[in-house]
Amino acid sequence: MAKKNRSAYVCQSCGHSAARWFGRCVACGEWNTCVEERPQAPDSRREHLTVSPRSQLQPITQVDDQDHERLQIGISEFDRVLGGGIMPGSVVLVGGDPGIGKSTLLLQMAGQLAASDFRIAYISAEESAAQIRLRAGRLGALCESLHVMAETSLTAILDQLQSAGPLAIIIDSIQTIYMPELESAPGSVTQVRECAARLVYLAKESGIPTFLVGHVTKEGTVAGPRVLEHLVDTVLYLEGERHHHFRILRAAKNRFGSTNEIGIFEMRDQGMIEVANTSKILLAERAEGVSGSAIVCSMEGTRPLLIEIQALVSRSSFGYPQRVATGIDAKRLSIIIAVLEKRCGHDLSSEDIFVNVVGGIRLDEPAVDMGVGLAIVSSFRNKPIDA
Repeated sequence: MAKKNRSAYVCQSCGHSAARWFGRCVACGEWNTCVEERPQAPDSRREHLTVSPRSQLQPITQVDDQDHERLQIGISEFDRVLGGGIMPGSVVLVGGDPGIGKSTLLLQMAGQLAASDFRIAYISAEESAAQIRLRAGRLGALCESLHVMAETSLTAILDQLQSAGPLAIIIDSIQTIYMPELESAPGSVTQVRECAARLVYLAKESGIPTFLVGHVTKEGTVAGPRVLEHLVDTVLYLEGERHHHFRILRAAKNRFGSTNEIGIFEMRDQGMIEVANTSKILLAERAEGVSGSAIVCSMEGTRPLLIEIQALVSRSSFGYPQRVATGIDAKRLSIIIAVLEKRCGHDLSSEDIFVNVVGGIRLDEPAVDMGVGLAIVSSFRNKPIDA
């Protein structure tokens, strides 16, 4: 008698599986992320990952070491972050907050490649084909070589890709497509893992570079199982505040290039515009002779940026003074305030302190702590810092 497949309870945050329901995941500590999933049949789980008959064990000295020619996008900031262009057969995961511009940037990239007579497949599971066309018209990406499709079934998508033979594939997004043969809901750990594995296998077998759009969690990491980031070759994050124009494209992982490079864009009605001199734009509207303002130099990748730090210190009307930070870590701000009180003799225990990084840029470099401290003292003493 065949053994019945039992359901498993899977954490949608980290992928931890258990035989019983749990309220808090013992692996990642998240609450209310447990979803019941039925395991896939063993005979079909790895069918799509069968090794190609052309693959065989061989001495490493006999492997062709000729460098593959990278595909140039035509957007220099994007090419720089990827390491000089798109590597054939690579899989790139692009994550970012909702509305930050992930789809816009990738549709612009598709338009640039299609303008060079490259056949590009843009598959969206979140928008209709008519909506994609309207957005492409606004971005100037209307080309005959750009093929679009609105579909959520991965089986139907693969059938279309096999007949179309595109040069590059864009999937928007990996959390909204699904495999019909799996009983799990779209966006679940099982669906995301299996869909990503199928697309990675297609990219490696055919040599077609594939871009996957990924949703992010409240912590800023790509939603879904951690194995998703291990499967792909490159993980990019598009950062920035939704109410500011600037966007920074960072590489958290890159098998074919450096992770120290960043791309800087400005969001406009025409889409993502490359920014050549970011420091000049960031400091263009800075008021001179005003207290609470300091300019710091931060290394973003291999590029130095001059960025304004703004601080406001005022007498608190609450029992516990407020400490609000935008663009820097709140715990680092607390440490800076403690140093100013302990070592510099400034009594800030009854003051509300607000710190902001101009332009919506997020700074993680410890070297900017001095500028943050000077901006706080400048506002507290109401004395501007000499430029």
